[in-house]
Formats: sequence, structure tokens, C-alpha cells
Amino acid sequence: MKNHQQNLEKYADLALTKGVNLQKGQGLIVNAPIEASDLARVIVAKAYGKGAKNVHVEWNDELVSYMKMKNAPLDVLKNFPKWKAEGLEEMVQEGYSLLTIYGPDPDLMNDVDSERIAEANKASAQALSNYRDYVMNDKVSWSIIAFPQAAWAKKVFPNLPEKMAVNRMWNQIFKISRVDQEDPLEAWNQHNENLRHAREFLNKKQYRKLHYKAPGTDLTIDLPEGHIWHGGSTKTNKGVEFNPNIPTEEVFTMPHKYGVNGKVTSTKPLNYGGSLIENFTLTFEEGKVVDYSAEAGEDTLKHLLETDEGAKRLGEVALVPHESPISQSGHIFFNTLYDENASCHLALGKAYPTNIEGGSDMSKEQMDKQGVNDSLIHVDFMMGSADLQIQGETENGHTEPLFIDGTWAIDFE
Repeated sequence: MKNHQQNLEKYADLALTKGVNLQKGQGLIVNAPIEASDLARVIVAKAYGKGAKNVHVEWNDELVSYMKMKNAPLDVLKNFPKWKAEGLEEMVQEGYSLLTIYGPDPDLMNDVDSERIAEANKASAQALSNYRDYVMNDKVSWSIIAFPQAAWAKKVFPNLPEKMAVNRMWNQIFKISRVDQEDPLEAWNQHNENLRHAREFLNKKQYRKLHYKAPGTDLTIDLPEGHIWHGGSTKTNKGVEFNPNIPTEEVFTMPHKYGVNGKVTSTKPLNYGGSLIENFTLTFEEGKVVDYSAEAGEDTLKHLLETDEGAKRLGEVALVPHESPISQSGHIFFNTLYDENASCHLALGKAYPTNIEGGSDMSKEQMDKQGVNDSLIHVDFMMGSADLQIQGETENGHTEPLFIDGTWAIDFE
């Protein structure tokens, strides 16, 4: 128990120091499930210890959310509270950092009509669009960390009693997040340095096209002129370095919204709004999904794609080697924060403007002209495996291997 508390303290310190990199005199928003109250209180105490001017905790209760999603009139779900959106927007305008504690029940909304979930998600995305722009343009520091709620832990470890499943999940979180190492902060310094080598190589290469091949996947993705690869730590527009995801194993950029062609098949389940979409395939023509199928959750996938026009196009392409610690754990986590860092992945919907030169200052018309996708959603899905091959095409038309059998074909040293 003592060792667990020590790791919890180290985890909270990691989230505040390498995650959001909280500055003295700055405010902090913490999104937390009520089950994570012990962790949230440690974070709040440490944040004030680092000189935070205010820590605002947004508590959420999944079961209450489920009851509302299941029973409230549809017009209620279609209307996100204006006062809440304005309050969050006011805080990020004042420079608050944002830390999210994440670990939802993957099966929570299985018996809820997918249309109701889609309408609620759309309303939330519309109401919080200005707030989200602060995050996606790195105007504030933000980070996401995991917490092992019991239902999630049991989903990953179904053969264990609940308490043992939660303990096992904590061990996985501490290991994968490097909290179990003697000096987690230094371990993250080294990890960020390794990811920096990868992104600098790709930014220098400026591939104009990537070609993916794997069982069920044959996809070409054009990359826009002036695209920028990110990965590991990044910086706010005021120069504060932070890590958006803990853990993270990816380097990522944006595809050209009109330059995606072929077929891609998922390799891990996608948890979207509390429902699982499994073994799905998307077919693209000129950047747009023109056909799709799923073995489970097809209605949820349909509503996701119908959110708006941009939901049918890609906003992110991310490269993750198959030997990442999360992949090597041998577990499917049914959680995008973890599964996306086990596997190469793509994202439907909005692109990060920071993934192209001058993107944060572009108008919507300029972004469209440059091939930058816009949408109310940004949903990552996993399509990498040990069988994935990726070829990069340079500006002069030369092709070279980028990934062979699911891992880098390049030595960055």
C-alpha cells in the first residue's frame, strides 16, 4: 500500500511537471471521474504546492451520465449548457492549463441508442468549439492521464476479481507511464529526446505521400506542403513545454484532406462515446469515406461519420512502432489513450492546425485550400500491426521503406 501511494504521488507529479508543466500563478482545470477522487486530491494539493492560483475540478459520474443519456428527452441531449461552455472558455482565455483523468467503462453505453449518443456528442462539440480551439492550437498546455476505473480494469482483465484487476491495471499504468522507474522525470526527458529524433527526420524528409499495406489495408495518403510532424513534448504559443498525452509513443502529422485513397482496416476496437466499434473497414476516394462496414458497432460508426462533412475525412496520421511498451504488454486496453500508443493510427475529423506551417493563423478558407481538415470531431482509430508496411514517397518520386513489419525501417541516430 505504501509503495502504491508513493507511485500515486510520483504519477501526480509527472502529470503536473511533464504533462501540463504547471507554472507558478497559473490556473488549472482538472477533469476527473468521481472514482478518481484520491488521485485528483493529490493532484490538487501538488498543484497548489507548485503555486497554482486556482484549481477547478470538473467532476463527472459515468452512471449519472448514462442515466441521462438513456432517459432524458432528445432535445435535452441536443443542448449543451451554455453557462458551462462559457465558464470553461473563460478559464482557458485566462491561461488555465487543462488536465484530464481518463478511464471510462468501454461498455457503458452499449444499450443506448447510438443516435442519442451522436446527438449529445455533436452538441458538446459545437458548444465547446472555441474552448477546443485553445487546446488544438496549443494556446494552453494540456495533458491526459489514465485512471483504472473498475469496469475498465475488468474489461481488460476479465478473469480477475475486481480488486485484483484494478491493482493489475495500476501496475500497467505505472509501468507504461514510466512512473515505476527510479527517476520518472528523467526517463521522460530521454523518451522525449528519442521522439524528437524521429520527428526531426520526418520533417527534414517532407514525404509527399505515404503508402500503407497490411491485411485488409491498401491506402495512400498525400501529405500537404509544409506539413509538420510532432511527437512527445510540444510547446504552447508562449513557449511552455508540455506533454499532451501520458503515455505517448507517437509521431504525427496531418494528411491532405483531399488526398486519401484506398481501404483501411482497424486492428483494435474503438471506444466511441461508451460504445465499441470493432473490426471495421473504411474505403476512401479523394479523401472522403465512400464506404464502410463493421462487425460490431456499425450504427455507432455511421453516426460518427455523419457528424458533419469533415467527419468523413482524416485529420491525423500517426506512426507508432509495434514494439512500443503498450503493444508489448500484450493487452488490448479498449481505451484510445492507451491503444493509440500501441499502434499506428489515423484520426477521422479535425486536424491539428499546428501540424502545418502557419496553421494556427489560417482562416477556414485558407485551411481548406491547403488541405487541412475541419470537423466537430477528432477520433483516433488503430490500424497498425506487426504486418504493416509503409513506404514514403519523396518530392522527386523516389519511394523508400519507412516501416517494415510494423516498426521503423530507419535508424535515427
